[in-house]
Amino acid sequence: MHIMVTNDDGINAPGIIALAAALGELGTVTVVAPDRERSAVGHSLTLHAPLRVFELRKGFYAVDGTPTDCVNMAIHSLLPHRPDLVVSGINHGANLGDDVTYSGTVAAAMEANLMGIPAIAVSLATLAFERQGHFDAAARVALGIARQVTANGLPADTFLNVNIPNCPAEEMQPTLITRQGKRSFVGTIIDKTDPRGRKYYWIGSVEPAFNDEEGTDFHAINRKHVSVTPLHLDLTNHDSLKVLSQWPL
Repeated sequence: MHIMVTNDDGINAPGIIALAAALGELGTVTVVAPDRERSAVGHSLTLHAPLRVFELRKGFYAVDGTPTDCVNMAIHSLLPHRPDLVVSGINHGANLGDDVTYSGTVAAAMEANLMGIPAIAVSLATLAFERQGHFDAAARVALGIARQVTANGLPADTFLNVNIPNCPAEEMQPTLITRQGKRSFVGTIIDKTDPRGRKYYWIGSVEPAFNDEEGTDFHAINRKHVSVTPLHLDLTNHDSLKVLSQWPL
């Protein structure tokens, strides 16, 4: 098997190192990841600047672009073989509910899915600004799910968003298949003044509150279950089609 690994935390992040090592049991792993942190870049693609690639060591390539760039560079240029599987992560922090729309980790798996390659996004549910994480335990979980994907395949137009509780393996509860949850988001803009009197701004928010509904990814993670959510790219609100078709457009 040929497995491509990427992330949005940068090629030197502990999560991607643990993930690549674990997936080595399944096949040949090539890491193609951003040269620095690219969190919350979503599904962005670099179109107005050239990309540069640096081979740090055998099988490890750093790209000065986004996670989506990395998937494109790997599949169309760097890899000698089309990968059998793309795994993105392990992200430092959960990607639950509506946050998947911002996530570079999820976007990399999405890009692979667009190319018809089975893909998994993997995140470790660390708390905000928590520096330590049980990445080795999470990597073993990711390996188990990757084995299932390679053995059974995935439904058409589907990729997986996996969130893993930040705890030792013996404390994890059974894996659950979940749906994408919802959160209550309060956005803020923090404005400051620099020493020269010029305004500058930080986009921020209070800690998001997720709706703790049974069957959702957040409900599972909150109880130390591994959450596996099947995602696809059809954003059509099918329930609204009938309503809007009545409009006199």
